[in-house]
Amino acid sequence: MSVSRFTINLVEGSVAMSFTPQAARELQLALSQLMDSLKAIATKKTAPGARATPQKPMEYQYTGDVFLEVFCNPNIWSTPFAAKVLITLRDDRIRLTTEAELSRLIEDINQYLEQYA
Repeated sequence: MSVSRFTINLVEGSVAMSFTPQAARELQLALSQLMDSLKAIATKKTAPGARATPQKPMEYQYTGDVFLEVFCNPNIWSTPFAAKVLITLRDDRIRLTTEAELSRLIEDINQYLEQYA
C-alpha cells in the first residue's frame, strides 16, 4: 500500500501527515456527500416558507501513523462555501484540534489524488 504526505491547509498554517490514496478517496467521497447535504439545506432555505430537513453530520476517521478525524454538522452552515470542518489529528504524543474551510479541504484532497491519477 502506497503512503505519502498529505497536507491539510488550515485557516492559519498547515499540517502534513502520512496518508494512503485509498483513505484519500474515502475522505473525498465523504466530503462529496457532505456537499450534497449542504446543497440540500441551502436549496430548501431559499424556497419561501420551506424548512430544511435536518441532515446527518459527517464524520470521517482514519487510523494510520496518526489518527485523523474530520467532522462537520451541515445544519449549522448557510451555504457550502461558508462551511468549515473540525479536524482532529493525534497520536500518542500530540493532539491537534482545529478548523479548516471545507472548500480548501476539498482542494487539498483533489490535489493529493492528482498524484495517483
